[in-house]
Amino acid sequence: MKFSIERAVLSKAVAQAQSVVERRNTIPILANVLIEAEGDGVRFRATDLDVEVVDSAPAQVAQKGATTVAALMLNEIVRKLGDGALVTLSTQGAPGRLTIEAGRSTFQLSTLPVEDFPQMASPDYTTNFEAPAPLLRRLFDKSKFAISTEETRYYLNGVYFHVSAGADGKRVLRAVATDGHRLARIDADLPEGADGMPGVIVPRKTVAELRKLLDDDAAVIKVSVSDTKIRFETPTITLTSKVIDGTFPDYTRVIPQANARRLEVDAKEFAKAVDRVATVSSERSRAVKMNLDEDRLILSVNAPDQGTAEEELAVAYGDDRLEIGFNAKYLLEIAHQVDRENAVFLFNSSGDPTVMREGDDQSALYVVMPMRV
Repeated sequence: MKFSIERAVLSKAVAQAQSVVERRNTIPILANVLIEAEGDGVRFRATDLDVEVVDSAPAQVAQKGATTVAALMLNEIVRKLGDGALVTLSTQGAPGRLTIEAGRSTFQLSTLPVEDFPQMASPDYTTNFEAPAPLLRRLFDKSKFAISTEETRYYLNGVYFHVSAGADGKRVLRAVATDGHRLARIDADLPEGADGMPGVIVPRKTVAELRKLLDDDAAVIKVSVSDTKIRFETPTITLTSKVIDGTFPDYTRVIPQANARRLEVDAKEFAKAVDRVATVSSERSRAVKMNLDEDRLILSVNAPDQGTAEEELAVAYGDDRLEIGFNAKYLLEIAHQVDRENAVFLFNSSGDPTVMREGDDQSALYVVMPMRV
């Protein structure tokens, strides 16, 4: 195998592939990236057995072939090469070695046999559709903050990606995540061909890797789904992942339907105010109290070991007086999801879950549990 490739192109492809590699693993081949050169391009493939990414890049291939080499080491070398360098990778030298040449720099890295590299079996995908990158980006970006990190409740360690009935009864593509303390439910127009999609739980790591495919607003992503796997594909990158083998809970049961007390507040000002008063709260609880009276909101924190803080905001509120407490981190994360000018909070009582919407947008809904303060 021998090919030459621009350093910037190589760096992007290798960085995408190596991010899948687990830094601690007991199977040596899983620390490697599989490099396959053929025709006028090269493919970089990496996997941790649950997620696989394949990145294709244009290259001048002098001799087709394949090898595997340590992904993190290759990424570090390429990252440190000079901008604009033409990099040549070859296995024509010493056996079991990959030679990397760029300008006056030469590296030789140990390789492992290509035959040892695991291939992720491709199932028969029952659903195939295309979706614009901004649509998928919004679904996953706005829901991922609520993914649980509690490994014992593994079925909450991802985003539930499925088709459902929207607020107006129309079928929508929906992403839901919850950790039991907060919940995010985001809807998008249903792409053609997606209606029969099985509901799947996309793991946290896959959601993070997928984000790298969605930066180009003009990109159209091919999505393929089966009961056990999901694949996202652009013209140059294919991300395949196992889905979490578990049943996502019936989230509709925890979304309050009768919260009548309505607060409307400038989302950016609210987030800044919460952040300011939370400065003095203890890290353990991070509790912020909201006192609501007619068109007035007082945010306060009382941390005996640190001090107190209070800030008043002008708001739209015309219901009974209410005092309710929240974890500051949860409030901030939800407030930061708001793309519109105003956030709308719907309360029932100080002990019941609170709903938050983005202005009059019915396609995004968040639920947060209160805490005693």
